[in-house]
Amino acid sequence: MSHKRIPKRKAAIAAGGVVALGAAAMLLPNANASQDGAADGATPRTLKATDASDLAAQLATSLGAAFAGSYYDSARQQLVVNVVGGDDNVFAQAEKAGAAVRRVGNTVASLQSAARTLKARATIPGTSWAVDPRTNKVVVTADRTVTGARWNRLRSTVQGLGSATATLRKSAGTFKTFAAGGDAIFAQAQGGTVRCSLGFNVTASDGSPAFLTAGHCGVAAKQWADSQNGQPVATVDQATFPGNDFSLVKYDDPNTRAPSEVDVGNGQTVQITQAADATVGETVFRVGSTTGLHNGAVTGLDATVNFQSETDPNGVDTVNGLIQTDVCAEPGDSGGSLFTQDGSAVGLTSGGSGDCTQGGETFFQPVTAALQATGATLGAGGGNGAGAGGNGGGAAGNGTGAGDPQPGGDQSGAGSGTATAPVDPSGTGAGSGAADGSGAAEGRGAAQSH
Repeated sequence: MSHKRIPKRKAAIAAGGVVALGAAAMLLPNANASQDGAADGATPRTLKATDASDLAAQLATSLGAAFAGSYYDSARQQLVVNVVGGDDNVFAQAEKAGAAVRRVGNTVASLQSAARTLKARATIPGTSWAVDPRTNKVVVTADRTVTGARWNRLRSTVQGLGSATATLRKSAGTFKTFAAGGDAIFAQAQGGTVRCSLGFNVTASDGSPAFLTAGHCGVAAKQWADSQNGQPVATVDQATFPGNDFSLVKYDDPNTRAPSEVDVGNGQTVQITQAADATVGETVFRVGSTTGLHNGAVTGLDATVNFQSETDPNGVDTVNGLIQTDVCAEPGDSGGSLFTQDGSAVGLTSGGSGDCTQGGETFFQPVTAALQATGATLGAGGGNGAGAGGNGGGAAGNGTGAGDPQPGGDQSGAGSGTATAPVDPSGTGAGSGAADGSGAAEGRGAAQSH
């Protein structure tokens, strides 16, 4: 987003994408291409996660009600498909298509019904739930703020669903929105400076250059700058939170060069070529302006998270349809890039619990849904390619900053500390380096943004 940094990224693309491809190889050096299975079709095929997602979508259509979810077994590089019922023909059809198949007891409809029951009876701040195809159950999580009568109500609701349908677990952290992701972006709001992260550069439906970030960032402030004390360079066009969590922010200068890549630190980038739906079990990478580069796995889809409302002490800000992961994030990371090794844009950092020391879960707004809702596309814009602006550096420091006073959570207060996030061959590199004493500081509030 920065006027200084964007031309450098453009130059990287002009060089033929070598840097982007090299960074991708370092992120996940042992990734394998798709391979066909045995000729008889009975042996599960070896697949990349993106190909597994395509196959899952095909089987969901062809198997109909017998399809009960799927996930990617990253160790075996296979798609595992759940089927219900005793029809051996359905089982054989899924096997012939190249999936590993297993019989389960819960249909998709029954799990969705369980989720509706939770929504009606247990929409409690500090809770979340998502279908886990690996256990064929709805996994319900309560953070450490859910105690007393609220805990009893939640536990009773889950028990009423039955142990074969739902399971309840406790999180050591607190669910909060995370202003996070790519390059740090700044805005002035009531109460002080708000900092979020740029997710992915896109082209708006009118052809102008723009970027996606978290919705709770877009409702916090209208105009955004690429430095803490800089002049605004982009204006919010659309923002949705709660319900969903995405914003479309248009660059004020229609000639802004907004390349299709994520900056992963140390001068390295990963070129973004497409948007893709997440698959449970696949490896994903997150870059945040606070914590740098981290990786993990997708653990659930269509997740619901109930954040404590900042404007109503008794209220709840519920966000639906999120991607659940075990990737860590911290305040200052909201809105940033979740992507795959092959250059697919997957999500925008929304919120979660924990941190990058103790771990936790983090939830992401699916990019595909944000693009569909806003009419934006990944592709050419502003005279260059639009795509992803990731963050290369983690910010550190003990400076102070004001939190976001509105429903999105209290995004990190912004400082000027800088650090770099090295690309680690294992994909687990984190931002590191010393700030200048006035780096990012967490704002206070019931919900904190990353």
